Amino acid sequence: MLSLHTNAAALSAQNAISKTQQNLSMSMTRLSTGYRVNSAMDDAAGLQIATRLKAQTSGMATAARNTQNSISLLQTAEGSFDEVNNMLVRMKDLATQSADASSTDDDRVALQAEYDALGLELANIMKNTTFGGQILLEGGTVAASMDFQIGASSAEKMTIDLSADMTQLTATDLTAVTSNYTAAATGAEVTTQGAASTIIDVINTAIDSVGKVRSALGAAANRLDHVATNLANVSTNTKNATGRIMDVDFASESAAMTSNQMLLQAGTAMLKQSNSQSSLVLSLLQ
Repeated sequence: MLSLHTNAAALSAQNAISKTQQNLSMSMTRLSTGYRVNSAMDDAAGLQIATRLKAQTSGMATAARNTQNSISLLQTAEGSFDEVNNMLVRMKDLATQSADASSTDDDRVALQAEYDALGLELANIMKNTTFGGQILLEGGTVAASMDFQIGASSAEKMTIDLSADMTQLTATDLTAVTSNYTAAATGAEVTTQGAASTIIDVINTAIDSVGKVRSALGAAANRLDHVATNLANVSTNTKNATGRIMDVDFASESAAMTSNQMLLQAGTAMLKQSNSQSSLVLSLLQ
């Protein structure tokens, strides 16, 4: 039907051009941002899933940093205990030398002086070793139950409790080794052959206690190392999952943009042709 008021062909062309322009604009937006989903209108469910995955990825990245910091803390403590162990071994050597009949009283006075000095430094390490400005050993972080946040949720914690072993070591074993652990004073642990012989077994007990704590610290650090490796693996796969939802496929989207550009050109040409149909009405009136 020929009509001056309604041009059905032009209306159809305009509608087609509008839809093509919308699709072309979407393709250009995706190609310029690199994302398939730029708003909830693009994929509401996909955006929700991707947002949750991004939050999980961010939490795991923080947890991975936590594990590295925690490993450093445990390694610092273990390193201090290594030096404590070295001093205990030296104190045992002094006691063993004093317990021998070949040592004179003057020898034992000199041995006791070194023993006392070691006792002072032993107490200094145990009471003043810090990590990040916080006391680490006696009365500090390692002496209490430690909760390490190793994941993105509140339930993902790793608990290490060395409080009982630390109490045994500091309150009993080390105080029995040297009087200088609790007070700066001249002791009598190796001043006589009998006392030196007795203190050897006491030191052995302390060495065993230190070894027990060091073993637990090493096991915890190894576990945290595995946690960090697993977090890196999970984080990588989670990022890949997010990318599959959010990222645009440049090949297919480029092809779609080219197709929409051609359709827009064709639609514009057809709109021009449809608008010329009104001139046919005028020809009928001549």
